[in-house]
Amino acid sequence: MRLPDLEAWAIFAAVAEHRSFSGAADAIGLSKATVSKAVSRLEAQLGQSLFHRTSRRLALTEAGRPLAERAARMVAEARSAEEAARDAASAPAGRVRLAAPASFGIRNVAPLVAEFLSAHPRIEIELHLSDARVEIVAEGFDVALRIADLPDSSLRARRLCTVAAHLVAAPSYLAAHGTPTHPAQLGEHRLLGYTNITGPWRFRGPGGADVSVKAEGPLSANSGDALVPALVAGLGIARLPAFILGDALTSGAVVPILPEWMPPGVALHLLTPPSALRPARVEALIAFLVERLRD
Repeated sequence: MRLPDLEAWAIFAAVAEHRSFSGAADAIGLSKATVSKAVSRLEAQLGQSLFHRTSRRLALTEAGRPLAERAARMVAEARSAEEAARDAASAPAGRVRLAAPASFGIRNVAPLVAEFLSAHPRIEIELHLSDARVEIVAEGFDVALRIADLPDSSLRARRLCTVAAHLVAAPSYLAAHGTPTHPAQLGEHRLLGYTNITGPWRFRGPGGADVSVKAEGPLSANSGDALVPALVAGLGIARLPAFILGDALTSGAVVPILPEWMPPGVALHLLTPPSALRPARVEALIAFLVERLRD
């Protein structure tokens, strides 16, 4: 049985990442000639070109694009195996890249990160907070927290807890525009939209009835927190998670409406790349987050 040319695959992954033979050579500490020969060797073994080469530009071929993704996964698997072996003989150490939604991350994740780092002084965490969906594998994250219904994917996912959402408005808005008694009436109102969740607002009500409403109004934003001032000022109706509404809800600055019509429940998930091989530092953070955030 012929063994795969793993060195050539790793060099190919580096060239695909840097879009340059010289850039890959500098990054991995080899000569440009060695890098070029390895890619040519791999192309000969596969019987197809992996790059379009010109004097000014290097681009993956149609065949090369999916193979570059697989090569990157091979390299990631090998690195994880090496790190796991090293970590087995010592306390967890090194950097972990963690992604989380911005508002939830500031309120709920950042305090946990501080607690975790106090208990693991040799671990470093790079915390990335954004409500935009990150590409976990492509962007090199070890762990991601995501509040959403998850599409099918190769990522490993663990459901931690349900995240409650409420349809709310300020008393001043309801006094001026009336209180809707059915979701279908929301089309007549000013709705404040959260742009990272696409599609209509969906509700399930008495008897299992489903109603969808297109969210249109004076303000839309990619941050739920950015909608709260306009909501409190009486500019419209919003559907937001309870952790964002917080004090505005408990103080009565906003009040729930249509309580018998519930938005579809979403959950907090912990996501990791497909590989089951993870360094001890990543396993330690996953175990900590699961313990603190589940249920």
